[in-house]
Order: sequence, then C-alpha cells, then structure tokens
Amino acid sequence: MSRVGKNPVKVPSGVTVHTVNDNLVVKGKLGELSLPLSSNTSVVFENDEITVTPLSEDKFARMMWGTMRNRIANMVTGVSTGFSQNLEILGVGYRAQVQGQNLVLQLGYSHDIVYPIPVGITIVSEKPTAITVKGIDKQVVGAVVAKIKSYRPPEPYKGKGIRKEGEYVRRKEGKKK
Repeated sequence: MSRVGKNPVKVPSGVTVHTVNDNLVVKGKLGELSLPLSSNTSVVFENDEITVTPLSEDKFARMMWGTMRNRIANMVTGVSTGFSQNLEILGVGYRAQVQGQNLVLQLGYSHDIVYPIPVGITIVSEKPTAITVKGIDKQVVGAVVAKIKSYRPPEPYKGKGIRKEGEYVRRKEGKKK
C-alpha cells in the first residue's frame, strides 16, 4: 500500500479543481495548471479533498498511485502559493543580472552566457551573486535551476560555481609539496 498515495490532498480556499477530457485542471490566484490523468488511477474530488485510488493491484497502477497524488499536490500548492528556489554564485568576478527576458551570467568564460527566461518563470537577481527562480510549476522551476547550475557547477577544490542555497559541496584537498 502506498504511504504517499493514501493521503488525501487538501484543497485550500480560492483554488478550484475540475476535470476536462481526462485532464485535471487546477485554478488558483497565481494561474492555472492541467495534468493528464493516468488510466490506472481514479481521482475523486469531494469535501475540499482530492483522493487518488489505484484501479487495479498491478505494480504499475500502484506506482502511478503515489505519483499522481504528489503531482496533484504540487499543482495545488503551485497555484495557491507558488514555488521558489534560491541560487548562490561563488567565485571572483562571477555575477548574474536580469536584462529584459534574459538572464545574463558572467561565470569566468571568455563570453557572457545569455539564458532566455521561459514563459511562466520569474527570475530575480537581488544581488549580483544571488538568483531567485519563482514559478507555479515545480517541475519547470527545478528544470530551470538545473539548467542554470549546469553552466558552472560547483567544483570541489575552491568551491567556485553556482549552487543552491544551503547546498553542501564536499571539498577536496589540493596538491601537496
């Protein structure tokens, strides 16, 4: 039995949930998200709670049970409060700034890296060494953060690079004489 899937998803006030053509549509104050429903699970909305149940006892249906429940919970959280992740940039001369719909990164290369900001994502650079990525879709926010980190991942000798706020980078000892 799925420990995650058996918990119902509480729907806060101001969020509406309905199904349209095998898609679950969630609307809130921050926007609207839709999710194609799995044919192996059934989704029931009643009393401000969404419950997901598997339609059979095969392995795939049980896997989709917890997955669908968490994806629905992420949608409800996204349209009501949203998601954000903070990035830190460490390194001499490393900085970031937002110019229009682009994030311009200076990361020690011979050229600036221009990253076009996707639709539905807000990137704010309060300081030249701090970036905040905000959005309503948790999966897209995580993908944007992973792409930005891939331009200069943290290296283990000096710790330079882009990392998530609070991320621990295991440091290595350098050469000895």
